[in-house]
Amino acid sequence: MKQYKDLFIDFDDTLYDTHGNAVIALGELFEELRLERYFSDPKVFYDAYWEANIDLWTRYAKGEITRDYLIVERFRRPLSKGVGLDVTKELCLEASDRFLDYCSTKPGVVEGAHELMDYLRRQGYRMHMASNGFHEVQYKKLRACGLLDYFDTIILSEDAGANKPSQAFFDYALRQTEADKATTLMIGDNLNTDIYGAVACGIDALYFNRYPEYPLDEGQRLEVKGHIKEVTSLRDIMKTL
Repeated sequence: MKQYKDLFIDFDDTLYDTHGNAVIALGELFEELRLERYFSDPKVFYDAYWEANIDLWTRYAKGEITRDYLIVERFRRPLSKGVGLDVTKELCLEASDRFLDYCSTKPGVVEGAHELMDYLRRQGYRMHMASNGFHEVQYKKLRACGLLDYFDTIILSEDAGANKPSQAFFDYALRQTEADKATTLMIGDNLNTDIYGAVACGIDALYFNRYPEYPLDEGQRLEVKGHIKEVTSLRDIMKTL
């Protein structure tokens, strides 16, 4: 792999264990709101939340929905599964606020995250976080997990006025960092937002596949016309860069 100077690094589920932390936070939210009064099986609530969350974040990345819609809708759907629960906008906003407070204080990272960032800093890379996450939440999570000081620049979609995988996001990131796309590498866990988005803008990409039972097939490799490498652990990145 060629020499790079700048690294655009996704945060959620690449470095920060967003899913694992959210599982814990959902349990705390379920207890605080005493949702057992409306759900005989908590799994109904949890499953509905994840189904809604995946759908809404996918649509948000495409620019199909607003942040405000996402915040309300991702709790309206699971709460609506409760029996006898009056699901108001106010309740959804309260649930969202409490959930984000719980999430943003969790320190859990993906295995090897601190080790990787220490290594990359020793190698002299300029590191820039590239995320679609919400501004105030991302900074809280960065502080909670101790990763904030590793980054030279924090690039967030709210500041860019566009989401990954759009070219507008990556153009903004290149301007803010003064990076040359020829010597920049995007590292992330999401094929659509991180990998395909970067390659479409002429930036090489390294795909962190947290679920190695689903490797890239040849069709996907051909679809990505730039330089792409796949790893299945953060420690593997240290063998690559």
